[in-house]
Amino acid sequence: MPNPSWSRTAALTAATLLSVSLAACSSDREDDVDLPSQELSWKDCPAPAESQGGGDAPSPLPGGAEWQCATMKAPLDWDEPKGDTIDLALIRAKASGDDDKRIGSLIFNFGGPGGSGVTTLPAFGSEYAKLRTRYDLVSFDPRGVGRSAGVKCEDDKQLDEYFQQDSTPDDTAEQKKLVDNIKTFNGTCEKNSDKVLPHVRTTDAARDMDLMRQVLGDDKLHYFGISYGTELGGVYAHLFPKKMGRAVFDGVVDPTQDPEEGALGQAKGFQLALDNYAEHCTSQAEDCPVGDTPQDVKTKIAKLLDELGEKPIPGIFPRDLTQTAATNGVAQALYSQDFWEYLTDGLQQAYNGDGKILMALSDSMNGRNEDGKYSNIQAANIAINCADDKPRYKAKDVDAKLPEFRKASPMFGDYLAWGMLNCSGWAVDGAAEHPDVSAPGSAPILVVGNTGDPATPYEGAKKMVDALGEDVGVELTYDGQGHGAYDSGNKCVHGAVNTYLLSGKPPNEGTVCK
Repeated sequence: MPNPSWSRTAALTAATLLSVSLAACSSDREDDVDLPSQELSWKDCPAPAESQGGGDAPSPLPGGAEWQCATMKAPLDWDEPKGDTIDLALIRAKASGDDDKRIGSLIFNFGGPGGSGVTTLPAFGSEYAKLRTRYDLVSFDPRGVGRSAGVKCEDDKQLDEYFQQDSTPDDTAEQKKLVDNIKTFNGTCEKNSDKVLPHVRTTDAARDMDLMRQVLGDDKLHYFGISYGTELGGVYAHLFPKKMGRAVFDGVVDPTQDPEEGALGQAKGFQLALDNYAEHCTSQAEDCPVGDTPQDVKTKIAKLLDELGEKPIPGIFPRDLTQTAATNGVAQALYSQDFWEYLTDGLQQAYNGDGKILMALSDSMNGRNEDGKYSNIQAANIAINCADDKPRYKAKDVDAKLPEFRKASPMFGDYLAWGMLNCSGWAVDGAAEHPDVSAPGSAPILVVGNTGDPATPYEGAKKMVDALGEDVGVELTYDGQGHGAYDSGNKCVHGAVNTYLLSGKPPNEGTVCK
């Protein structure tokens, strides 16, 4: 089943670098590795590949600045750095201010894992105009994603069927069918991408970023990580603490949790977001068209999902809106308060037998465009998570945990519990129970938590601060809704983040923005 862990890449689809020599790659935690020098050749960006989501080449920024793209070579296997290489896709917009005030490059990762930074950064680049006065804005497709040795699994037709399956089985026969479908999907990934699957761990991507830092000519890595990007940033800080420059973690993954704990935390987070949506809808001056009270809203949604489990309704032709697709669509709409109006419209439409809007939201989560073509965001997400996460769950494990998940979320508990089977039969062993982000000696890292975050619950920010270690993490709280805080447009959050990245001065510990 889909894994609702995207960041701004999901929002993007729903809302429908200087040539320098490379020195030796160094690590504060590992032996130094000598690599051949390379230069980046920056050119006009092409239109995104299907694996990146398709669409048009990025438009210039306000004021006419053009986006430039390049390819960086990295070792396929960092344990054999002089062996085979892969190409990593990069994008940048050069700093708009005076050269003598330029700090360096600011590298973005927008989450997933599986999101294409090459397509996401241009979509939101204007929001970072203040930061571009002193930084080149840079992002990339991490290994396994998009144009960076992208993982390939099933084809478009197969994916349509896969995402329509019943992902919340009610009996043994349905459980077996789900497990079989997942193993078939995972076997196809192995068949089509066996060479890259062992090498898409977050630790590999962190080493790529240190190589990128050097290729870009920076002494320190300045970084803006969102959602899963906070985990990647934490792993980088652990491996290269003395190379970490100014960094912001927004929409923070709890680095102390194993996959089960993470899924349970998301169940609680999405339920909270649903509660907040229902309260908001019914508190408006006009009548809420999907329920009279917050409980009525949730009761009617639950009734709709139960009915779809028995009989789907027409969605986007020729597909029907199934229970799984509808649940996926509701979850997608809870990522941002800006999407709540689409959720209301979609529910109202579905109550009348038309599932187009909820299916469009579900397609967004799954990386499907209007032409029926899928990006590789789901394939990459599963590949990276399964390479990272050591636990392998069975149907009996999920059965035992269902009561706890249902208590956490009557709406999303089953959906997220059964998602723990995604790595069944995966070809590569997982690396660890959870990432190591301890980073003694690192520069301060600004850790931003959102009290209403559905996908990375607020408590994870404090856990990240504690795990980074003393005098590293500085926590900033946004008392708001949606996944992440900077993209909310809140002036207090923008001011604190921009001030730190531009001047190096973090806000006072415990600052709260409302």
